[in-house]
Amino acid sequence: MVGAGSLQDAFRDALERHRGIVLKVAHSYAAHAEDRRDLAQDIAAQAWKAYRHYDPARSFSTWLYRIALNVAISHLRAQGGRESVAIDEIADPAHDEDAARENDDGVRALHRCIATLDPLDRALFLLYLDERPQREIADVLGLSETNVATKIGRLKNRIREQMGE
Repeated sequence: MVGAGSLQDAFRDALERHRGIVLKVAHSYAAHAEDRRDLAQDIAAQAWKAYRHYDPARSFSTWLYRIALNVAISHLRAQGGRESVAIDEIADPAHDEDAARENDDGVRALHRCIATLDPLDRALFLLYLDERPQREIADVLGLSETNVATKIGRLKNRIREQMGE
């Protein structure tokens, strides 16, 4: 049997390895830095509560995405969906800063479009942009793979139209 200390250590290590998921979701669903920090803490707390039921035979990132998105969507609904989301502040530290500057206008326009999506579509598109396989997106969101593929196609078309392409 795993002791409480080693369970906490295992959770802490796994959460640290996948902290990007928590940060992306928090940045996608909360507009202000303080709200993002609070949401990230709520996600971590809920993940810890659920960790005893985590099945190590399954992907930790998929499990964490599901929890993070559920917490974030609940947070957004509790706000009445009125919170303006500052998606354009999402930063990938591994991304080349020069390339990011070149694409700034296009990226901001894309993020403004994504911010208009309802919470479920935003979650789906966030997973898509994170290059998650359709099977994993379906598992995280509780949809069929066919539904995921259809929704992604429609969202891409909607965003293209909004961006004037």
